[in-house]
Amino acid sequence: MLSIGSLRISHSVIQSPMSGWTDLPFRLIAREQGLQMAFLEMVLADAVMIGSDNTSARMETVLEDRPLGAQLVGYTPESIGAAAANLEAAGFDLIDLNLGCPVRKVTCKNGGSAILKDPDLAEKIFRSVVGSVRTAPVTVKMRLGYDDPSGAEAIRIARLAEDCGMSAVTVHGRTKSQGYSGQADYEAIGRVKKSVGIPVIGNGDVIDRDSARRLLEISGCDGIMIGRGGLGNPWIYREVAAVFDDQSPPPLPSFDEIKRTLLRHLDLQIRHCPGTALLVMRRVACRYFRQCPGVGNFRNRINRASSLDEIRMLIEDFESTGMSAEDLEQPPAAA
Repeated sequence: MLSIGSLRISHSVIQSPMSGWTDLPFRLIAREQGLQMAFLEMVLADAVMIGSDNTSARMETVLEDRPLGAQLVGYTPESIGAAAANLEAAGFDLIDLNLGCPVRKVTCKNGGSAILKDPDLAEKIFRSVVGSVRTAPVTVKMRLGYDDPSGAEAIRIARLAEDCGMSAVTVHGRTKSQGYSGQADYEAIGRVKKSVGIPVIGNGDVIDRDSARRLLEISGCDGIMIGRGGLGNPWIYREVAAVFDDQSPPPLPSFDEIKRTLLRHLDLQIRHCPGTALLVMRRVACRYFRQCPGVGNFRNRINRASSLDEIRMLIEDFESTGMSAEDLEQPPAAA
């Protein structure tokens, strides 16, 4: 059980917001395989306020897509606070603030991970958002620091978050400068955990039960946020939940189950996001089959597919000759 303010999550496993990936079909498939807490793709505060079509599409949800958090990125305390109030009014269960995005078009405007260098701005944003929402828990997701890998910047920001009345912090174990290179530093996440009394959720390089166990044992974190490890692998949530429950790992999916789940994903994509389904399913399908022999030829063919019917046919016809249990146990490659 993980408590984040008034929100109670039975399993301490959360799916990270990921632009281009964590849309409604992705979340529904993840929930069917054991995930409880999920996030929208990151949304821009200014776009929330003007109601842009793209942002409105990202915010689409259904009753079974709960509990659901929304993550905001922005540049001024005023715009982020106003957007947070709008998201709470729209029914989202948790508001998260992005202090981790390393992308230049965000950091050059002093947003995302750039805020780690400006604790005064961070405090103003925190107070604005906490003062703007009524009951929804407010959290922050950040990196260890901008350049400093020690975690000192994250500790400073985490303490500010706690002082401002925020409910939890999530720490990705890399700096902005590292991007996604190297390895996430679980010991540094542990130093942040020891510095505050609110829950600390660890994030970075969790791709299976063993990596989840390492993060939990080294950092002592209260929960685990899964990012790229969930791409094409919705079975990871029950696998990681078993680590928290100290239970034996669930059985790995068979090739037939992988194919059935992918076809279910395709159906959900067509139902909820028909305008983008063709482009999205090209990369989603390759993720599901990434460990299967013959995926290279499959990738070449699906990237030339010109219709959703053709994509369905390619998935149904794909055979993974020689697939073994050992193949399925190999950890997925990083995104």
